[in-house]
Amino acid sequence: MKHVIVIPDGCADEPQASLGDRTPLQAACLPAMDRVAREGMVGRANHVPDHLPAGSAVANLSLLGYDPDVHFTGRAPLEAAARKIPLAAEDWAIRCNLVTVQDQVMKDFTAGHVTTEQAHRILASLQQELGNDALEFFGGVSYRNLLVYRGQQKPAPFSRDTRSTPPHDLTDQLVMDDYPRGPGSDLLCEWMNRSASLLEDHPVNRERTAKGLLPATNIWLWGLGQAPQLPSFQEQYGKRGLMITAVDLLRGIAALIDWEQVEVEGATGYTDTDYAAKGLAAMEALDRVDLVCVHVEAPDEASHEGDAQAKIEALEQIDQHIVAPLYEALESHGEYRLMVSPDHPTPIRTRTHTHGAVPFALAGNGIEMDAARGYDELTAEASSAHYPQGHQLMSFFLSG
Repeated sequence: MKHVIVIPDGCADEPQASLGDRTPLQAACLPAMDRVAREGMVGRANHVPDHLPAGSAVANLSLLGYDPDVHFTGRAPLEAAARKIPLAAEDWAIRCNLVTVQDQVMKDFTAGHVTTEQAHRILASLQQELGNDALEFFGGVSYRNLLVYRGQQKPAPFSRDTRSTPPHDLTDQLVMDDYPRGPGSDLLCEWMNRSASLLEDHPVNRERTAKGLLPATNIWLWGLGQAPQLPSFQEQYGKRGLMITAVDLLRGIAALIDWEQVEVEGATGYTDTDYAAKGLAAMEALDRVDLVCVHVEAPDEASHEGDAQAKIEALEQIDQHIVAPLYEALESHGEYRLMVSPDHPTPIRTRTHTHGAVPFALAGNGIEMDAARGYDELTAEASSAHYPQGHQLMSFFLSG
């Protein structure tokens, strides 16, 4: 049996006054997702336990069938795995965003979507000025970068009690009370403050401000953790998986659970991603593996920007170019199951990830049809299919 999961990241939301008190899922034209609901079932699953951070790292581990209470150690180590950055047992990986903070307000957690080339130049400068044998900066994609503390000679002062706030949770908010807290936070704050001085007159920022673009004023450190230990998906569930994504977090999880990965030209991790190319790559992968997962970051990015229309457009693109062709392709492969599910809610109102159950739609062989006529949050609320521990949904999905 073939299995496909489509993850429209952060698409679960609240009713919006601007959308006639509908959620983006209700307002969007989604014939393929609605077909999955009509021909199968709709339910809800909670992928983020209340005591863990409401973010994609916890949620996607759960959605892919791994209990986050057992396996979550932090977001940054998952991204380190994507970049094949080795982490010894004593090392700590730390997410290192380039951000724009002005007058102590988080104006932009992406530093105006600083380019990857510019980010790498900035990270090289930070490595030269702040780095040493124990402190390594690693350039990633655009604003998404990493810092690794090597703890073999001098153990890091951090612990699971070290608290940090994702910068995308702080858009247009004062940041004074959201600097890291707890063990080792003095070091994190020192590096963040020193970066502001180093970047104040950096050549990249001079170039950007000359063009009317936001500067990268400093680094924001968060999501730290040590290397996780995840059993392979084959060992856990007896299936071979493949991941299609444009973000390092999902690449890292895929690497750690021994999934094949396909890089798609034009996949950006933003609303301008090439949806059709991702759908085509997924269809081509069906012959090779048991399970294909397509992750699309665009709805989450639209939520972070508070843009309801962009979120609707992203959902409609996913429906047309990914869910619809995959549904047709699966029907020619014999027995199959197809699931559509976000990882966590990202309300447009708050522009940040939240706790709470998300709706899933699931169709295919062995799935009994329920009364659902469409795919949205309210339909899921009315369903008796509920997984308070979201990681258990995977076993049901693969049970056919």
